[in-house]
Amino acid sequence: MTDITTTAIPEHAAGPRPRPGANWYALYTQPRAEKRVKEKLDLSGVESYLPLHRTPRVWSDRVKMVDLPLFNSYIFVKCRESEILRMNSVNGVVKIVFYDGKPAKISQQEIDAIQTFISEASGRVLCQGDEVEILTGSLKHRSGEIIKIKKKYILLHIPQLRATVCVNTESVAPLKRLK
Repeated sequence: MTDITTTAIPEHAAGPRPRPGANWYALYTQPRAEKRVKEKLDLSGVESYLPLHRTPRVWSDRVKMVDLPLFNSYIFVKCRESEILRMNSVNGVVKIVFYDGKPAKISQQEIDAIQTFISEASGRVLCQGDEVEILTGSLKHRSGEIIKIKKKYILLHIPQLRATVCVNTESVAPLKRLK
């Protein structure tokens, strides 16, 4: 199944410590360090949230589904304002996001909205009539309309070639997402 699947990294087994009066804040991380920062925050008992989405990544010989951050180089932490400055000492954190001279607070409603978006997007699958682009093989970068969907293959009509082809479901991605 090729879709925009999203997941969140599970909480550390011990779980975060409850913090009365805590707010959500955003941390800016080094490039591609979000998952490492999340692990370090979990180990130190800080509640954190890293929204991820599942997307196909294309290599020359294969396509693999990988979990990527929804917001590159950002992770959310829940702590008291007096604790936020020590987050700069976490390896991989570049800075705390500030707004108007103070650490930028993010409301629980905004975090909930992100979580709702992720849960709704995770159920999105390809449907008959959707336009997709082929990611691998001799028809790479050709697009077409889905005629029929099987377990592992999709029957795809490619108007440029006036042909119908059978393509592995892992080798296609929704066209609107790629642009």
